[in-house]
Amino acid sequence: MSKLPDFEGLAMFAKVAEERSFAAAARAMGVSVATVSRGVSRLEERLGARLFNRTSRRLALTAFGRTLAESASRLYHDAEALEHAAREQSAQPRGLIRLAVPMSFGLRWVAPLMPKFFRAYPEVSVDLHLSDVAVDLVGQGFDAALRIQVQLDSSLVARRLCPVSRFIVAAPRYLERHGRPKHPRDLIDRDCLGYAYRARSDVWRFANAAGQEETVTPAGRLRVTNADALVPTVLAGLAIAELPEFIASEYLRDGRMEVLLKDWPLPTGGLYFVTPTTGVRPAKVEALAAFLADHLSKPTWRWPR
Repeated sequence: MSKLPDFEGLAMFAKVAEERSFAAAARAMGVSVATVSRGVSRLEERLGARLFNRTSRRLALTAFGRTLAESASRLYHDAEALEHAAREQSAQPRGLIRLAVPMSFGLRWVAPLMPKFFRAYPEVSVDLHLSDVAVDLVGQGFDAALRIQVQLDSSLVARRLCPVSRFIVAAPRYLERHGRPKHPRDLIDRDCLGYAYRARSDVWRFANAAGQEETVTPAGRLRVTNADALVPTVLAGLAIAELPEFIASEYLRDGRMEVLLKDWPLPTGGLYFVTPTTGVRPAKVEALAAFLADHLSKPTWRWPR
């Protein structure tokens, strides 16, 4: 007996168990009924037990067959998925990509890249989902996502594209009226604006060069689900906010905002291209990953430049 598992026999058994019919399984696999019957019989002989009880009108799994059916079906479908992904991997990128991206980042930095991507890959289309809510890639059927986080979900396959800093900022007119905070505790009684979709709750976490740590829960008159919505209130000189540098750098360069507590920086996060851990990535997703890495790995928003 060959030491190599009878993959063909297992596949035919799995398909017959799913279809509850030798004829239906044969049609689904594009082979003859005789071929399926021989494959299942060969597997039964190899295993030393019957997998089906057969009559002229009825086909049913034996108790032994039921113990193997789920595993054999999983093996069959995994092999199908692997073969499909391998064909896509070796082919020209084509098809639809469902991509989830944080809203502000997507509007500012991803949407402007789409024309160039489409010119490079004319057979690929993109469903660009813009939201600050972290989607369930597998459950909601997304092929990939861009995520900006300090700590990333380890259940995903991730490629880090670039660092992303965050700053505590205020307008000069706010600092003229209220003074410049020198320690994170000075923020406790200030009007600090909040962000609803922070991965680890709405808390600002500071650390200085000596390793001291402080946390502050922002308590202000505005809490938002998108960081861009904080900008008008900050520019009006009414409050302090935390902003990612891809938003803040524009206002820092022209002096409309200033970075506070430079000796107590917030943790630096990263921009990640993430995909589910479900097998080989198709060519269309690999193409998008390489394209975004090429265009976002050295971002112009970095502060200071």
